[in-house]
Amino acid sequence: LKDAYHAAKEANTLNKLLEKLFQHAFSTAKKVRTDTGIGSSPVSVAYCAVKLSEKIFADLAEQTVMLIGAGEMIELCAQHLSQKGVNNMIVANRTIENAEKIASLYGAKAVSLKQFSNLIHEADIIISSTAASVPIIGKGLVETALKLRKHKPIFMLDIAIPRDIEPEVAQLDDVFLYTIDDLQQVVNENIDSRQREKTLAEEIIVGQNKKFDDWLATLPNEQIVQAYRQNAYQIKEVAVEAALKKLKNGGDSVAIISQLADQLTNKLLHAPFSNIKQASTEQLSQCKGCVPKNKTKKS
Repeated sequence: LKDAYHAAKEANTLNKLLEKLFQHAFSTAKKVRTDTGIGSSPVSVAYCAVKLSEKIFADLAEQTVMLIGAGEMIELCAQHLSQKGVNNMIVANRTIENAEKIASLYGAKAVSLKQFSNLIHEADIIISSTAASVPIIGKGLVETALKLRKHKPIFMLDIAIPRDIEPEVAQLDDVFLYTIDDLQQVVNENIDSRQREKTLAEEIIVGQNKKFDDWLATLPNEQIVQAYRQNAYQIKEVAVEAALKKLKNGGDSVAIISQLADQLTNKLLHAPFSNIKQASTEQLSQCKGCVPKNKTKKS
């Protein structure tokens, strides 16, 4: 939407109404984001996986991540990780070409499943989501990786159905293993949270819509004011020009200024007075607030 707005602005195709509408939409979206928690509760498994990784590691960007699989879930994880600044990613898949497609998008390294077991010790985070019918990561493989890592902890996320990682891996020290069930529970909690925040967001949007509608209702009045102002400027220019000519011809300056003031007063009040005389009692009652109060001149 912002790209469309900037393109229209550059092309000079935005009128006042569209400009106001865009700006109001942007400010409403910002208000929803800042005044509610609707954006703080991720509802996708892939995003929850990355958010959980952030809680484990203080600086996610410094970690090496191994993504096993090449489906939509893994691609989403790669996207979210890249947005978090992760540069060291390894994508492993049975079909190397599919791994390369994802790897090329995010500057990652692509390997086959035959190779990944030799690289697993390099990974601080492992997210696995394949279509394998049996686990592809066993307890023995992880034990070997931990020895090579000198027991530096590994965070493992198994978001495959059926499982890619043997449950026994969770028994190992220095391994933090989470499954799709753990993440789904977080997702469900976040959905409930979003539903609560949704109500608040809708109230904000309704309120902002009313503000825009109120502004929209003033547009005809604004056009009248602009027309009246333009007419007033024209009257002023004609009157001032006439007064300046009289001054150049040596006329009495006090009399000329007084005459100028009278002319401006009479001409500027002519249209409003004519309309007041033609207005109904109800219309006049609505215009009482438009009449300026007399200010007492201090002596």
